[in-house]
Amino acid sequence: MSNSILVVGGGGYIGSHMVRHLAERSLPAAVLDDFSTGYRDALLGAELLEGDLGDAATLDRALGSGRFGCVMHFASFIQVGESVGQPAKYYANNVANTIALLNAMARHGVRRFIFSSSAAVYGEPERVPIPEDHPTRPVNPYGRTKLMVEELLPDYARAYGLQWAALRYFNAAGADPAGRLGERHEPETHLIPLALRACSGRLAKLTVFGEDWPTPDGTCIRDYVHVSDLCDAHLLALRHLEAGGESRAFNLGNGGGFSVRQVIDAARRVSGREPACAFAARRPGDAAVLVADATAARTVLGWKPRFDALDTIVAHAWAWEKKMAGLA
Repeated sequence: MSNSILVVGGGGYIGSHMVRHLAERSLPAAVLDDFSTGYRDALLGAELLEGDLGDAATLDRALGSGRFGCVMHFASFIQVGESVGQPAKYYANNVANTIALLNAMARHGVRRFIFSSSAAVYGEPERVPIPEDHPTRPVNPYGRTKLMVEELLPDYARAYGLQWAALRYFNAAGADPAGRLGERHEPETHLIPLALRACSGRLAKLTVFGEDWPTPDGTCIRDYVHVSDLCDAHLLALRHLEAGGESRAFNLGNGGGFSVRQVIDAARRVSGREPACAFAARRPGDAAVLVADATAARTVLGWKPRFDALDTIVAHAWAWEKKMAGLA
């Protein structure tokens, strides 16, 4: 790759892992972030172009340099519940700011775009595993913002020559295997870090929403994919586009699922501690089972997850949680 990669949102969870992933492969990259949710120390020395994604002057300074041949976009807000209560915040950042980014790319001839999308674009599944051609009917503003961006991309491709890949994550999880980076959302809403906070003592009690789902153990089943495997997929998607591959969406998941009870059991095994749990009613909008059909990513991109065992994902996340809790 002759040109640098601009990692937008490189101070966040997945973005910071992507920056590390590129650095380990000696691939030139820089980060654009305003640190509204990310962390400066997560850059691990990477070059920073600090600024607001919605500011045209900032984008022109970055993309007008001629250095960047690809933008990887991780700078969306991701809290589903917050998106319901504050939809304006989500449409402004996730949609309007992404349009500003795409417009700046068009102005400066940056043609390759890897978009951090989500399984939330599907809404309530009609069948599982969920393939990419499943109907897209998101049930919350967060999912709608992701779908809106995906629907823009073919128009930008036709008009401006954009090559793009939309990577629909299922449940991103885990941490840098070397222990340098991990998940630091505040507030945290993801099951694995919450279960591990309950193990470390940083969370008094883990709340489980529903124990009467139509699943083998009565709790929801989700498809967890290691953050390092997501980074592999981003790089493979870029190589796919460089080789002239079709612009399209790809599901990223392991193709199998684990229940909430199975995740809690894994947290107990890995940590050697007992997480306190309490059961509550089902949350509106949750689905019993969400599992990806990731055949396209495997066959078209050549993607093969390296860290697909639940205990491995949890062990990497536990090493990070111990550091955050002062137990390491």
